[in-house]
Amino acid sequence: MSGMKRPGGELASRPLHFFWLADCSGSMYGEKIESLNYAIRSAIKPMQDVADDNPNAQVMIRAITFSTGAQWHIAEPVRVEDFKWQDVDADGVTSMGGALKLVAEQLDVSLMPERCLPPVLVMVTDGQPTDDFNAGLKSLMDKPWGKKAVRIAIGIGQDADLDVLQKFIGHNEIKPLHAHNAEDLVNYIRWASTVVLQAASSPASQVKDQVTSGVVPIPQAPEASNPDVDDVW
Repeated sequence: MSGMKRPGGELASRPLHFFWLADCSGSMYGEKIESLNYAIRSAIKPMQDVADDNPNAQVMIRAITFSTGAQWHIAEPVRVEDFKWQDVDADGVTSMGGALKLVAEQLDVSLMPERCLPPVLVMVTDGQPTDDFNAGLKSLMDKPWGKKAVRIAIGIGQDADLDVLQKFIGHNEIKPLHAHNAEDLVNYIRWASTVVLQAASSPASQVKDQVTSGVVPIPQAPEASNPDVDDVW
């Protein structure tokens, strides 16, 4: 039945695949990983509301964690209305390249047909890759859906490698977001889960305050907070 029109001539909603790529290395231990878990959990309801308001897209969510190696945290696509977040722990190194290879495997046209909307990839990390990041990025960009993907990056704390995250994004007009405390991280996760998701699933003409004229226009990101000195990661 896929591809056939519903009664009244309306096309079925198009799948939009949303991927979290979460750094769970040892340097994330403590407040950072607790804040990441809280931020994603607290963004679920707003994310569901955005998806519910847009009947053009059927949002499907998956998640990859990377530390010593990369693995699926949510392997099968979950409809956004059924999405739940199981908290992650922190340990090990930062296999960022492995995470990109893992997601690249799922962006093959055999698994994601042309009628899909461009996928959204959100990378969250506080460090720099300890494996071959460039090989992982190449495997991602070798896929047509990898090139078309909306790639958002959130760097956490002073040691986040923003240059690597800029390479991941691949558009000079879009900069990595830099979270210096829990408030920033919650705000940026919420923005990626709602504003970016809404832009990715809406006609371009409906997206306000665009930053780029890429495959999907991205709205302006929120400003970082001005935390007290004691509140900085």
